[in-house]
Amino acid sequence: MSRRQAYAAGVTRWQVRAEIAGGRWRRLRSQSIVVHNGPLDRDGALWSAVLEAGPRAHLDGAAALEVAGLRRWSEEAIRVSVPRGARVRRGPGLDVRQTRRYSAEDVVGPGVPRARPAVAAVRAALWARSDRQATLLLTMTVQQGVATVAELGAELLRIRRDRRRALVQEVLQELLGGAESLGEIDVARECRRRGLPEPTRQAVRRGRGGSYYLDVWWEQYGVVLEVDGLHHAWAENLVADAIRQNEVVLAGADLVLRLPVLGLRVAPDAFFEQVERALRARGWERDETLLAG
Repeated sequence: MSRRQAYAAGVTRWQVRAEIAGGRWRRLRSQSIVVHNGPLDRDGALWSAVLEAGPRAHLDGAAALEVAGLRRWSEEAIRVSVPRGARVRRGPGLDVRQTRRYSAEDVVGPGVPRARPAVAAVRAALWARSDRQATLLLTMTVQQGVATVAELGAELLRIRRDRRRALVQEVLQELLGGAESLGEIDVARECRRRGLPEPTRQAVRRGRGGSYYLDVWWEQYGVVLEVDGLHHAWAENLVADAIRQNEVVLAGADLVLRLPVLGLRVAPDAFFEQVERALRARGWERDETLLAG
């Protein structure tokens, strides 16, 4: 709890000092205290960050998304927003900043006060250290069901000026088109840049074991490209991926290529040269006139 909450509950300053001196409580930063002497869990750390920043403070950006359910994403400092003009208290592990975009309607509960998921995701993308990080965060937010593309788009309309606004809009358009992983977004961009035909993304196929998805599919030419991100190495996905690829191969019609996301960083030309060869072998011909235009 904050010192202000303790005093409002009838605890005196002298009692707080006595509990801390006796080792039963402990001081955490300047404005918050832990009313036990055990380890501080993540929920406690998030509450402390908000209490430390003042009465109108709330979690924002990635910290708010974490409370909303975003998994496998973490940042060292907890981002907390306060209205423009509010006093800013800083401490270790905190990133407290004033924001001109503050609105009480954007703050939700119950639990620790935090920005709505769509608001937090758009802001986190605008604040990200790189375009790559911004793209990944937006993709994970949609992929994990924390917020929909429509919700993110509605929040983006509220942003009038920002150096990264165009990028966020481009990523949302890609996600709306069906790309559900960062690798698939990169593949779509590379296809357009290299003059390759536009594929279908996340296409549904039905096999003996039920329905499954193909990451990237050129249905007309019978070529499938499976994009292997980090999540493909998780045990629960490794088996499903193998079964899915076997179903495609057993169907006998489509040629299956695999592209690890790492390949997009270290050897994109080699992989897309293979994609082009596969498409040409299945009847695709480059429209040089269209490419020149």
